[in-house]
Amino acid sequence: MRPFLFIGAVILSLYWFLPGSEITRVPGVLAPDEPVQRELFTSSFHEQNGYRIAPLATFDIRARVISAARYRFGRAADLAPVDFVLGWGAMSDSNVLKQISFSQSGRAYTWWTKTWPVPRDKIESHSANMHMIPANREIEKQLKSVRSGNMVHLKGLLVEVTSKEGWRWKSSLTRTDTGGGACELIWVESLFVW
Repeated sequence: MRPFLFIGAVILSLYWFLPGSEITRVPGVLAPDEPVQRELFTSSFHEQNGYRIAPLATFDIRARVISAARYRFGRAADLAPVDFVLGWGAMSDSNVLKQISFSQSGRAYTWWTKTWPVPRDKIESHSANMHMIPANREIEKQLKSVRSGNMVHLKGLLVEVTSKEGWRWKSSLTRTDTGGGACELIWVESLFVW
């Protein structure tokens, strides 16, 4: 009986911690449009898992998933169990992406290249690490099934999250920033994946 439990634990660990294989795409720009963002002026908010989630802007993006990471531990994982590095414009083109290496760790992403298929500012302004807060269980299930290479159409809100103890997590409101605080924090209300 113990060998079966061990084998089962290994299979479950591989499923849980290893991402699915990347979906290959034909060369060319697959997501040509810029994300659409509109500022909100409202005092409404959501409560989730003891956190207050206040909307900052509406957000609508069609993009390619360059990389996806799941998080299971810590305060941020309670809210946003998945991060996507998304690319649009030139950063949705397989010819460009195959010349750039990407890595996700610690709720951030890094990239490096030797060949510079597009200028640095294009890489930085047309790719972003985005933290996904699912609006419901169905969205959460969809988010967790997304793999590198998927195309997604996400709609929701850029938000600021606060706790009773004073912890704060706020979305970036621009696509041109880099470094700490540059990630988008999205309350995902709808998701279409292909």
